[in-house]
Amino acid sequence: MSRSSDTTRRTPPGILLMRSIRGKDWSFSTYRYVVLFVTFIAYACYHASRKPTSIVKSVLYPDPNRPLGNGQYPWPIANVFIKERFSDTGINRMRNKGWAPFNGPDGTSKLGEIDVAFLACYSLGMYVAGHLGDTLDLRLFLTTGMIGSGIFVGIFGMGYFWNVHVFWFYLVMQMVAGLFQATGWPSVVAVIGNWFGKRKRGLIMGIWNAHTSVGNITGSLLAASVLNYGWGWSFIVPGAVIVMGGILVYSFLPAYPEDIGFTCPQGSATTTNVAAEFNDEEAQISKRNVVRGEINTASQHGSVGRKSVGLLEACSIPGVIPFALCLFFAKLVAYTFLYWLPFYLSQTEIGGEYVSVKSAGNLSTLFDVGGVVGGILAGYMSDKLNARATTAASFMYAAIPSMLLYRTYGSVSKTVNIVLMMTAGLFINGPYALITTAVSADLGTHSSLRGDSRALATVTAIIDGTGSMGAALGPLLTGFISTKGWDAVFVMLMIGALIAGLLLSRLVIAELSEKTCKPMSQSSGQQSVGAHVTQPLLSDRR
Repeated sequence: MSRSSDTTRRTPPGILLMRSIRGKDWSFSTYRYVVLFVTFIAYACYHASRKPTSIVKSVLYPDPNRPLGNGQYPWPIANVFIKERFSDTGINRMRNKGWAPFNGPDGTSKLGEIDVAFLACYSLGMYVAGHLGDTLDLRLFLTTGMIGSGIFVGIFGMGYFWNVHVFWFYLVMQMVAGLFQATGWPSVVAVIGNWFGKRKRGLIMGIWNAHTSVGNITGSLLAASVLNYGWGWSFIVPGAVIVMGGILVYSFLPAYPEDIGFTCPQGSATTTNVAAEFNDEEAQISKRNVVRGEINTASQHGSVGRKSVGLLEACSIPGVIPFALCLFFAKLVAYTFLYWLPFYLSQTEIGGEYVSVKSAGNLSTLFDVGGVVGGILAGYMSDKLNARATTAASFMYAAIPSMLLYRTYGSVSKTVNIVLMMTAGLFINGPYALITTAVSADLGTHSSLRGDSRALATVTAIIDGTGSMGAALGPLLTGFISTKGWDAVFVMLMIGALIAGLLLSRLVIAELSEKTCKPMSQSSGQQSVGAHVTQPLLSDRR
């Protein structure tokens, strides 16, 4: 492959270096593993950089009504989950005073405003980022977003070292960071959709979507591990990690198969036969375009010169609006746990004891462990049942009793708290993961999109952008409602989960009707309007 061809397709420099060292190229299936790995690391870094605010909440705003710990030794292992201990130095002294402007009577409200500032800019930026992602080079776009996110997350933490006590400084830093973070999700889903067909997409993306929980866990552990050195380090370290992730993306991520000389598995390349050649059942095939005319044709559809669709056209794709509205409430619930669970754990008596701020952050990671299982299980079930909407709605309904049990019995003992927390994480994160991955990718390659137009990033942005509005609303409401008591917060979350499930009712009915009336519908060739919404999404496994 010539140097000019590599330049035209913008082959990542790390891949060019690999080719020069090895003297030969990787196979198509190897590149798929590389794409899965790099995008997994990329979005794990995004989520890791969002966790510090939830970890430091109890440091910025100490609860004046909370009793001090008794200084006893850890439960259950080493210093992972330790009871609160106070001294006259370091983080414990700050734990009593807090950090202005968040340590006043309106501290939780201000913390909620910080969260909503980030998420509002994130959700609004998502719509623009999705359209740009379908227009610009996804690799460069994603790299810019990651490095920008890291810079402004780090600047937020520098407020500790600069002794900044002005509310607008932290507000602005979160808003700008939210805009940069909006580049992440549409880009990584679009890249995965470009490299993988629809077969077993739910399972593949369910496993791949573990990056969300891995990022949350990593961010929590990183932020908690350096908290004793000053809360500013809890932002600087994750910020540095996402910058390094951006360098990895720039060096090794091929956004499209065409960028490195392969045809696209979605059919946007030269012929329909070539598209069928790269179905998931035949993922091992790695035939390269050897005719220069074919290479030039493929390269026109790579990172350079791809057509995008508008927001209105993407919204008109059947199924986009119902899933987007469902995700609004699903993310309202999920992000309330993401931003407030460590704070809730540090200020709630568990088995007659209170855990430290650091331990609350560590303990909250088990919610995301349950989320990993939930994402994989939801993807697998949706593939087996051939029913995305039914799976998502079932999980949202199951999340209601799981949250009720967690609030009611989570304080009985630490063991019970962990089990119920992981169960709640499974049902809450399952549909959230399914909708933002497999469903978005299905809709982004919908059959109604004709020609070479692609809407992967745009559709993903519409669905996740709408969901992020709910993600912004949940933590904001929690900041105000928590002053009335945590029971009220959990009632809000259970209502949100109920509404999320109900919003998919029409699609669920269509899926169930399609299964019960399948012979009739195949013979007549007629389907209901609702069936048109779901059949193109999940008809591959028939």
